[in-house]
Amino acid sequence: MPLKNQKKPLLCFDDKGIYCEPAGVYLDPWKPVDKAIITHGHADHSRWGHKQYITHHTNVPIIKHRLGEIEVSGKEYGETFSINNVKFSFFPAGHIIGSSQVRVEHKGEVWVFSGDYKTEDDGLAVPFEPVKCDAFITECTFGLPAFKWLPQEQVMNDINSWWQQNQSEGKTSILFGYSLGKAQRLLKFLDPSIGKIFTHGAIENMTEVVRPFAELPETTRITRETKKEEIKGGMVLAPPSAHGSTWIRKMVPFETGMASGWMAFRGARRRRAVDRGFVLSDHCDWQGLLSSIKATGCERVICTHGYSEIFSRFLNEQGYDARTADTQYEGELAEMNSKSEDRDDENEQD
Repeated sequence: MPLKNQKKPLLCFDDKGIYCEPAGVYLDPWKPVDKAIITHGHADHSRWGHKQYITHHTNVPIIKHRLGEIEVSGKEYGETFSINNVKFSFFPAGHIIGSSQVRVEHKGEVWVFSGDYKTEDDGLAVPFEPVKCDAFITECTFGLPAFKWLPQEQVMNDINSWWQQNQSEGKTSILFGYSLGKAQRLLKFLDPSIGKIFTHGAIENMTEVVRPFAELPETTRITRETKKEEIKGGMVLAPPSAHGSTWIRKMVPFETGMASGWMAFRGARRRRAVDRGFVLSDHCDWQGLLSSIKATGCERVICTHGYSEIFSRFLNEQGYDARTADTQYEGELAEMNSKSEDRDDENEQD
């Protein structure tokens, strides 16, 4: 599908976000706009202040939980809706529950914005579906050949074995993961036969929102009234912002672990000062990015957040018309920072 000659691309980048001028709508804007099409619920992609939000229907309760009362409409995957004669539709991104790619079609030209995505079926999010297009805007959070993910089953077996070992030594296991997406993915495959699973308030609140869309094990929220003896030997799911806080003191003795793609780098584990690092990402590895781009059949690729310069250079060497574009998306860096939505409900923790 050759790209048509036109003065402006169908999707362009400005100081507010990714703009579709013919429709007068933004995709995942980082500044307040009148109309925003949102790929998923993470804070760097769904921000407060837009007049109108359009997203996948599963993401509606997620962003309402985060942003409060907003004007938002939900769409099904594959459902076409038109804005000023521009056709839009959502397709599964496989990133987290409710995550989408956005397909944009106008005058015979098709663009796809990936949002954040991964190719491994995690058993929770609707699996990634390649969408044929002329131009593909892709994240490349882990766009280096060094990133190659192990199968999820193997990583979760390692986590459950770690928990069992800690329990045999009289220790509590504290596992850090982002409150939306990563925490529920971990929860789904933790083995409740080992012991009880406890949660930080931020994770419990988000899990309550997600439960209608996923089968998840029982959890117990940690409150001021929770006794140290109750938690001993259990598994505690907490956001990265809880690491080093007074909240975890009642859990001594404990071991800490973090689940993130960045744990592939030894230095990242040292910087986070955790006992164990588990390499588990909600983004594509190097091969996942390449196979996804190939499956779209696109000619043009725009690389955003991550190792965009290196990845774009490689794509050009492979014959693509590739370039980079600056955005305010964080990818999985949010997991390494003690900020953002992970601070939900910290005021009710000890």
